[in-house]
Amino acid sequence: MRRRAILGAAAGMLAEMPVAQVTLNELSRRVGLAKSNVLRYFESREAVLLELLDSAWQEWLTGLEADLGGAIDAAAPPAERGDQLAAALAASLAARPVLCDLLSAQGAVLERNVSPQVAATYKRAALADVTRLGRLVRPYLGELGEQDTERLAAGAVLVAGALWAHAQPSAAVLAAYEADPALAVMRTDFTPTLREVLEVLIAGLLARSSR
Repeated sequence: MRRRAILGAAAGMLAEMPVAQVTLNELSRRVGLAKSNVLRYFESREAVLLELLDSAWQEWLTGLEADLGGAIDAAAPPAERGDQLAAALAASLAARPVLCDLLSAQGAVLERNVSPQVAATYKRAALADVTRLGRLVRPYLGELGEQDTERLAAGAVLVAGALWAHAQPSAAVLAAYEADPALAVMRTDFTPTLREVLEVLIAGLLARSSR
């Protein structure tokens, strides 16, 4: 029950603030436990957030399964289906900012302050999630084999995490854009940029498979 309470409090914080602002002190205050008691159930703030990341993955994949069916025309040519899939994936990820924020922090932050045991548990879950995503997209791109759809799945998540960080500029960067409009070309719009990158990735996988 306390583990669930801690996870619930952390999820509530992520709905209000980015990952970088979630602190163990504030989490302890919200859940009504001393920090030392929170650490009895999770070894670090990062361990809490990794568990939430896996939950966010699961929720996304469950929703995505329904989204894909209405977004892709099974009778369309491969290239068109690829573009439709890219658009559906980009829109679905954009609708889940907490997932994207956690993905953007995964490698550089969340995996840095955990034990090998926690890291291994998360990596096993992440591998299962990538495999599940590959299975979800495979029926819509039958031209691709299992290995390529899993490459697509892993690439989509990696790109989404990287783009999310750039699509949330700091106050200093926003001020620089406003002061010099010529710099605004560097600003990243998450959804269309992710869609375009995924279109290129899918087109490349299809072209290679056709050879």
